[in-house]
Amino acid sequence: MDAPLRIALIGAGNMVSAIVKGMTANGYDGKNIFITSKTVTSAAKLAEACGANSCQTAGEVIAQSDVVVLGVKPHILAEILPGLQADFAAKKPLVVSIAAGKTLEYLAEHLPKDTPIVRVMPNINAKIGASTTGICHNDAVTAEQLAAVKAVFATIGSVAEIPENHFGIFSVIGGAAVAFHYMYMDALARAALKAGMPKKQALEIVAETVKGSAEMVLKSGEAPWPLVDQVCSPGGTTIEGVTTLQAKGFEAAAVAAFDAVLEKDKKIGRGEV
Repeated sequence: MDAPLRIALIGAGNMVSAIVKGMTANGYDGKNIFITSKTVTSAAKLAEACGANSCQTAGEVIAQSDVVVLGVKPHILAEILPGLQADFAAKKPLVVSIAAGKTLEYLAEHLPKDTPIVRVMPNINAKIGASTTGICHNDAVTAEQLAAVKAVFATIGSVAEIPENHFGIFSVIGGAAVAFHYMYMDALARAALKAGMPKKQALEIVAETVKGSAEMVLKSGEAPWPLVDQVCSPGGTTIEGVTTLQAKGFEAAAVAAFDAVLEKDKKIGRGEV
């Protein structure tokens, strides 16, 4: 596609807001973005902030688009999709869903036959162009369409193509885990505050350290545990902290949190919540 994709977004919640803000901050022209929401007010506010277009109805944004992003909560999809069948059939856009737990099969059942569908899972770091985004698609999606969607989401960070049977796993480690990382950083900063350092300074140091540690894993080619061993000296201070984390169940808590998010994702997919 030589011309810029015209992208419609149905919904204007936190994740859609992060996507749109990230896209427009990283080179995507807001004039090619069309947004609507249930109250319309939130869509208008987001559109104004990003130089995008606000529309009154989902049908209106579909008619304007090459790509439609379904940015509503999973339980809302079943409510809105039946009323949009004619709009989708008339326009035949590529459909992108960011709804947790809702499979390609589920989406295909609720859209016109042979609709090209892509599932995408970005995270809130899209706001600063640092999302880790997972992507999978059905057989109706062409190579050109897939490349175009990847290019759009590359404006908000890295993109990884994931087999759909691993999508729930990705939603934990690439999506929900962002909150875990924030909690860890805040806990360390509060501990530093308790010890006497201003929290703002402590948080900046913690964040830079986490950033550097992530870069070390990505660039060194080493697994985390050998790197832990490199930081720990015999009889030193770091090993005291590491063994304390283990004794307090740090690793077990992380695995339990992973399992809890994955199970909730499966329940959403089954329509149980």
